[in-house]
Amino acid sequence: MKSPLINLDYQSRTPIYEQIVSSIEKYVALGILKEREQIPSIREMAASLGVNPNTVKKAYDILENKKVITTVSTKGTFISDDTKNTTKLKIDSEIMLIKEKISELMKMGISMDEIIERIKK
Repeated sequence: MKSPLINLDYQSRTPIYEQIVSSIEKYVALGILKEREQIPSIREMAASLGVNPNTVKKAYDILENKKVITTVSTKGTFISDDTKNTTKLKIDSEIMLIKEKISELMKMGISMDEIIERIKK
């Protein structure tokens, strides 16, 4: 994986490490990053993104805890063997966000039919 795939938004309120986690999870869910594929080391990723290595380490630690990536001593960091769970969790997370937004719109008085119509446009 080439780290430029990760586009950081420095104006966002979302911390940089969360943006890195989200990007890698998204690429795994979309099949852009495949099982057992090597990703850049912490230092390489930090250098290419222009961020502190501790920021990337924090993101990698979270991804490792979620079993999205695994680090093999002296070999590198790889996408985990079983990414099906990651894909399901990412999809579930995105659907939950959509449900929350629909709920907000309905509280504003917009009917479900109108929301669906607007989405279709």
